[in-house]
Parts: sequence; structure tokens; C-alpha cells
Amino acid sequence: MKAVKNYLSVTKKEWNGKVVLVILIALVLIAPYVYQQLHRDAVINFKDFDKAAAMLKVEKPLGNSALSDDKIANPVMFVFNPNHLPVQQWKQLGLSDRQINTIKNYEAKGGHFYTKADVKKIYAITADDYKRLEPYINIPGDEYASNKIKPGEVVELNSADSAKLTTLHGIGPAFAQRIIEYRNRLGGFLNKEQLTEVYGVDAHKYARLKNEVNVSPALITKIKINEVDFEGLRQFPYLTNKQANAIIQYRNQHGNYQSITGLHNIMILDDNILRKIEPYLDFK
Repeated sequence: MKAVKNYLSVTKKEWNGKVVLVILIALVLIAPYVYQQLHRDAVINFKDFDKAAAMLKVEKPLGNSALSDDKIANPVMFVFNPNHLPVQQWKQLGLSDRQINTIKNYEAKGGHFYTKADVKKIYAITADDYKRLEPYINIPGDEYASNKIKPGEVVELNSADSAKLTTLHGIGPAFAQRIIEYRNRLGGFLNKEQLTEVYGVDAHKYARLKNEVNVSPALITKIKINEVDFEGLRQFPYLTNKQANAIIQYRNQHGNYQSITGLHNIMILDDNILRKIEPYLDFK
């Protein structure tokens, strides 16, 4: 019996430990209930929810679909210059929000009205609108328009300076600068169709320009592919930074390129890219 009593006896230290353990277990068990009491879920106000949902139903979608086709009933006609005319004045002239948005997008892309007929070319302007507006259109500086090239004249794209480029119809100083900057990056134009690669020269503008320009491919500046560094090659618009780096690295590892055939070994250059860049490369 003494052995059993010794086995079942508990020291004061062990007793204290058991008390602490029981307290910890109790705390763990009651913790979820305490948390629920301290963090009650907020009550949903369904009236506010229904009100917000109703507002969503009546809101108009954003974008062009939100533009109105409504026009004022009694337009106020006055002499005006269509270039950068404020929105409110276009409204007074009887145009809708959608028509005005089309005009402002045209101007944002570098568009400019040089003659009355240019206003008629805006697709959103109806024949009736133009008939009503035409007597009041006044574009000052007719002498500026007279500086444009005459029918039958052409401008050579690779040698023209910015002043010469502004003699093209539809090309002002800003567009002329864009053309020159792109020409410098490219090394020159091989054909006039490359004008469509210049930001803002869309199909409509190119159709107007194509009979006023020509190109002399002999004037292009070629890239010395065995001498150019990465910084020089990355400016070329037909190559990404990754492709330019691959060309430089392959040359460093395998030596100079002898012809376009060597570039066929670079996996990230497909046949389409190689056809575009070959005329610009000098392998000497």
C-alpha cells in the first residue's frame, strides 16, 4: 500500500502545474464565445442596399455609348473657326455630344481643318449639318493653306526638312516633327506606305498624303550590324529590346555576321522580322 500511495502522491510543484493546465484548457474552450461577443456581425441595412441597387439601374454606362445624339432645338449660328472650337460653341451650332466627340478625337490625333471641305470629311457630320454650317465657317490664314504644294507636286520623304513636310496637306509642324523623328529611328523610308507606322497617320490621312510624296530608298542610312552596340540597335523601331540584345549577344559569341543568313540562327527573329530589317543592315 505504501508503494501505491507513493505512486499516486502529488508534489506541490506538480499540483501547481495541473492547476495552470486546467486554467489554460478553460481559456481555450471559452475563447470562441468571448470572440463572438466582442465581434458581432454588423446588421445589413437592406434599405440602403436596395437604394444603391436602384441607382445602378439608372446610371448610364461609360464610354462612347453614354454620348448623346440629341441636338438643341434652335441652333445659334455664328461665324467660327472649326479648329479647337470649344465644345459649348459646337453645341450652340447644333451638333450632338457624339459628333463633337468625333471632332475632338480627330484633333487629338493631330487633325487640322485647312479648308471648309475638311469639315465635311468628318464622318459624323451629316450632309444637312454641313449645309447649315458651311456659310459660317471661316478659317483664318488662307495664306497658310496657300503654302501647301500644288496638284502634281511631290515631296521626297527622306530628304525633306520639317518646313518642307508642312507643305503637305494635313501635315502641320507637330506631324512633321513626328515623321522626322520616326525617319531618324528607322534610317529612312523604303516606301511611302511606311508613313502609316508614324503615330497618328491613319488610313484617311495616308490616303490624302500618298499622292503628294515619293521615296528615294538610296537615301536610307543602314545599320552597321557588326559595329552597332545595344543602345544604337534598340532605337530601331522594328526590333524589341530583347531581339536587339539577342543580336548583339550572338555576334559576341559567334563573331561577325556575313549576311542575313547568320541572323536566321537567332530563334526570336522570325522570317517576317528578317524581311523587314534586311534592307537596313550593312554587313561590311
